[in-house]
Amino acid sequence: MPRMQEDMVTTFLEQPHIGVIASLRENGMPYSVPVWWLHEEGNFWVSGTTNRVWCKQLKADSRCSLCIEAITPAPGFIAVDGNAQVFELPDFDIWPISRRLAEKYVGSRHPEDPAAVDRFFDNMRTEPRLLFKVQPTVWRAIDMGVYRGKRADRDFQARHSGNDAK
Repeated sequence: MPRMQEDMVTTFLEQPHIGVIASLRENGMPYSVPVWWLHEEGNFWVSGTTNRVWCKQLKADSRCSLCIEAITPAPGFIAVDGNAQVFELPDFDIWPISRRLAEKYVGSRHPEDPAAVDRFFDNMRTEPRLLFKVQPTVWRAIDMGVYRGKRADRDFQARHSGNDAK
């Protein structure tokens, strides 16, 4: 698969694409939910509340995957597998990173209303929040704009193109 160029990875990670994090249920089955994420120094920060299922699962078993997919400005995805380290108050000040998450997602949607970030962040502070730092052990950064499928898929398509009417 065609890997994203480094400059494309950097640009992609700065944008407010929604990610999907997969945690593990007690029975080993995956559980996935959409999340906001922040990439810093090779790790991904994800915020949640203590009562969410996925947060409880990550606290019980730190293994996870995070997939971030987008169509614009260029089609591609970044996916990481790794372990999530939990950070909670009062041992860790979660608010500076939580604020940056709000700025990334709320600020980008409401650039004409800078107070929107303040309102959202103030609401976040009323919830029983925690942070996870996902430390990747495996990275995949794929440029889907040039991806044509695996060789076996391309061979199959070539053999069967034009045969739909049969």
